[in-house]
Amino acid sequence: MTIAEVSKKFEISPDTLRYYERIGIIPPVKRTSGGIRDYTEESCRWIELMKCLRTAGVQIEALIKYVSLFQEGDSTVEERKKILMDQRDKLSEKINDLQTSLDVLNKKIETYDQYMPEFEKDFKKFAE
Repeated sequence: MTIAEVSKKFEISPDTLRYYERIGIIPPVKRTSGGIRDYTEESCRWIELMKCLRTAGVQIEALIKYVSLFQEGDSTVEERKKILMDQRDKLSEKINDLQTSLDVLNKKIETYDQYMPEFEKDFKKFAE
């Protein structure tokens, strides 16, 4: 696949794809004889993983470390797993914090909903 096709498929700009490759969070992409990037299914799996992890808030540095360890081979499996587990724990905390915020907002909205009929009645009196 070309960079334009991959960009469209994953909704990531071509510049971002080039950046990801340059800093090493996706392995180098093979090129055609004309020098055009030729993304394989494996390349696309890496992009999908990195997009997911970035959406989850994983820092670029952690992603670079993960890919670097992957390229070192099977001896780094435990370390790679630990990186993912640590990131999962951070994401879980963030989800809990967001849920707490959502609960507070919902309660506040409920409070407004309870008083809205009273406010509307007062407004109608004022408008008469």
